[in-house]
Amino acid sequence: MGRLAGISYREVARRLRTFGFAFDRPGPGSHEVWRHKQTGRKVTLPHHSRDLAEATLRAVLREAGIDVDDFLNA
Repeated sequence: MGRLAGISYREVARRLRTFGFAFDRPGPGSHEVWRHKQTGRKVTLPHHSRDLAEATLRAVLREAGIDVDDFLNA
């Protein structure tokens, strides 16, 4: 397991808020679209009851422009 394994949707959402993202609208299926308040950068976040897969979380962070170390320290 990697450093990003075992992180839930709620924890990811909480940490995205600390970086200035906020829920914007529902996305396709069980996904949500989050948008950064100042830059308008958009992130699609899966809303599942189980933990996010590490590769999925890495893709979300890449889309958001957030470094993995910064995310883990938030």
